[in-house]
Amino acid sequence: MSADPTNAETGVRSDDPASALLDDLDALEAARHEVRPGLRVDELGMVESVSGGIADVRGLPGAQVDERLRVAGGAVGIAADLRSDTVGVVLLDRVEHVTSGARVKRTRRVADVPVGPELLGRVVSPLGEPRDGGEPLRAERRLPIERPAPPILARAPVKTPLQTGIKAIDALFPIGRGQRELIIGDRQTGKTSVALASVLAQRATDVRCVWCSIGQRGAATARLVATLRRSGALAHTAVVVASSEDAPGLRWIAPFAAMSIAESLMEGGHDVLIVFDDLTQHARSYRELSLLLRRPPGREAYPGDVFYLHARLLERATQLRPDHGGGSLTALPIIETQEQNVSAFIPTNLISITDGQLLLSPHLAARGILPAVDVGRSVSRVGGKAQLPAYRTVAGPLRLAYTQFEELERFARFGADVDASTRRTLTRGRRVRAVLQQGALETIAVCEQLAILLATAEGVLDDVPERAVAAVERDLRRLVRDEHRDICERIEQGATLADDDRETLLTLTRRVAAEHARRAEEAGAEGNRAEGNRAEGAA
Repeated sequence: MSADPTNAETGVRSDDPASALLDDLDALEAARHEVRPGLRVDELGMVESVSGGIADVRGLPGAQVDERLRVAGGAVGIAADLRSDTVGVVLLDRVEHVTSGARVKRTRRVADVPVGPELLGRVVSPLGEPRDGGEPLRAERRLPIERPAPPILARAPVKTPLQTGIKAIDALFPIGRGQRELIIGDRQTGKTSVALASVLAQRATDVRCVWCSIGQRGAATARLVATLRRSGALAHTAVVVASSEDAPGLRWIAPFAAMSIAESLMEGGHDVLIVFDDLTQHARSYRELSLLLRRPPGREAYPGDVFYLHARLLERATQLRPDHGGGSLTALPIIETQEQNVSAFIPTNLISITDGQLLLSPHLAARGILPAVDVGRSVSRVGGKAQLPAYRTVAGPLRLAYTQFEELERFARFGADVDASTRRTLTRGRRVRAVLQQGALETIAVCEQLAILLATAEGVLDDVPERAVAAVERDLRRLVRDEHRDICERIEQGATLADDDRETLLTLTRRVAAEHARRAEEAGAEGNRAEGNRAEGAA
């Protein structure tokens, strides 16, 4: 009788318990010979002291820079300072749970973050943990937060415009896809509003957005997320939050984690816009950590490598060549100045790193001129190469007229007599200033911008009272959108402004301006009659 419990004809195993047991024993014996036991070495350290989010750990001789470490109790840290006998560990979360004597274990991988399109529409921490009350992320990829910038040979020239929907920027200081444009100004000058409007303007485009909030109050971040959700822009935006209540280590890695998220989208062939709000708080957090790590401070008490910190962050923004995916990553870092001191250490660092700056003036903001862009001191070093061709016909004369107006306005405030030519320049400049104003989060389409800017540059609005310019613009934008969609399509597709299209827009503007000028004249005459009647009654 055979010991094989399987029927040779049917191939079906018999139900004999003894035979089944023999088969299991044979399988175990075969597995025992296949197993090759080995030793795994784990390095364990011990926390000697904790202070301000920094833990001094003794041991871990094989730890590497930026390696992610696990502290007993679930806390996470990064090896930031390798010394001869200890490791300076920057704690990222659960700092209050870390005490002296706690065990620290290596993970043998650098700090990373989940990336991919799954993060769009989500609010996460720099570690990838949800902060919107939603489900945990199920991203398929993770990328290190610190990555080398794309090589020069992988980069392409910046020549495709990124429309912000803000007239003063799109016309005078165009931003290209792949550019780094610094937004700089004192407190309460509208820096965040400019960046937020730029994100809202991408709703009708294929541009993905990443917003990195660094050291902001929780209420401010909640209002930002609510605005994005209410406007429908959150669907194409990932928000990375390291608030003022978080550990300084989280604020330190937040922009690098956000940049890795944006890079993953760029490498997928997408155009991406990333906003850092703001790098002043980032520099302060890095200074705090550096001083706790006993690194010597330099200029204005900041560590000497803070320039390198921001340089290696912003160098990752670029336009890739088609054979490298063709995606782009545009960066809008925000920096805060004190009393317009742009020559301070951090502002000069970022001005030299970026491709231009939008300087917001507190004097303009105090007078209600928004956006408060200082035309004389703002610049885009990419210039007209990243601007739609139709803009170039109006941007140059418009900026020249506004610059001349600012100089003459300061002179005319002293009550000096001016000639007719100077009065015309002042009149034109006031119309330009009125036209460049718009609501805090208002975005305007390209064709609508061009129509009103062209009218201003050609002097069509010179006879319109300054208080009526906003009404003229409102009616003109509606008519252009409703009656001349063909012109709008040609302009948005990159065509130059043809003579026929130019004359059509000017004719439409003259008609609207004449109507409002007539209304203003009638209102003035009615006011004069009413004033005369009151004077006669008083007599």
